[in-house]
Amino acid sequence: MAWFRVNISNSTLESALFGDEPRDESLAQVEIILLSIIFITAGILNFGLLMVLWKRRKQLSRMRVFVFHLCLADLVVTFFQVCPQLIWDITDRFVGPDILCRAVKYLQVVGMFASTNMIVVMTVDRYQAICNPMVTFQRRRARLNGPVCAAWCVSLIGSLPQIFIFSRVEVAPGVYDCWAQFIKPWGPKAYVTWTTLVIFILPIITVIVCQVRICRTVRNNFHMKTHHVGEAVSKPLSSRASSVAGVSKARVKTVKMTVVIVLAYIICWTPFFTVQLWSVWDVEAPTQTATFTILMLLASLNSCANPCIYLLFSGKLPNRLVALMCMGQPDLKESMQEEATMVSSLYISLKSLSDSR
Repeated sequence: MAWFRVNISNSTLESALFGDEPRDESLAQVEIILLSIIFITAGILNFGLLMVLWKRRKQLSRMRVFVFHLCLADLVVTFFQVCPQLIWDITDRFVGPDILCRAVKYLQVVGMFASTNMIVVMTVDRYQAICNPMVTFQRRRARLNGPVCAAWCVSLIGSLPQIFIFSRVEVAPGVYDCWAQFIKPWGPKAYVTWTTLVIFILPIITVIVCQVRICRTVRNNFHMKTHHVGEAVSKPLSSRASSVAGVSKARVKTVKMTVVIVLAYIICWTPFFTVQLWSVWDVEAPTQTATFTILMLLASLNSCANPCIYLLFSGKLPNRLVALMCMGQPDLKESMQEEATMVSSLYISLKSLSDSR
């Protein structure tokens, strides 16, 4: 599944130096079955959700723009990471010219970068919407979403080393495969450590900091509502009071969804990067065991989890997905009003807090 797994394990390094070794066929069959299930599930879920959002592209809220591009990133993972690895496991060797080898390895990391970066920019945007709602409220809608464009650019540029590291090489007399070539002995360690840092550790730190600040702001908002509850009961329910009363539900819903997305990302990718680091820093790492293989495959489950999480927190979107499959035309206005109300009510509630001070 990985951009790196079948290329720098100790056994394959030994094969490159001393000859070709047969693979564990029973383990390969298990991996093929699991990858097939992940490929079909992730493809259907992300493509279906993408079609629902595409039919509403002229009415997409800012949050759903991020989800749209997260679906695109997960589809890149599905078709350019999971699918090539599935074919690779079936054929045992990479089948194709050198340029295809480099392109596949490049796109595998593009998908990983893009999926991670979309989660980061979505979390940062939620932080801005909740912790700085006045800025978000006053921000004009632009044709190009700056954070999304930046996320894709970083993904495309950050994946370029793959083109120069991987190539079609002769691993045994007359046998060719798509393998990495490093400066030994520190090359694999440096590259895997750097990749783990920029794709996993730094993004995790960023989203955790944002989530902590978001939760702190939501908690303060609850305290503010409790403080003003007496005034709300004694006075008629004005439009401002109604907005303040409804803000917490929208904020908690947004916080819950982003927290679950981040937790799913951490759960799926932590085992993957852990065994990657283990395989390059420990010469005796059991890279050809079933445990290693299963832990590697957990990362791909993130592409299945993301659309499920969004559908779970999006009210009627699951019904819209079914309606799309049945060639129906779902109503698109209600959820748009919900997202617009959230940002505007955040602005009104925090503005009223500042006025009371």
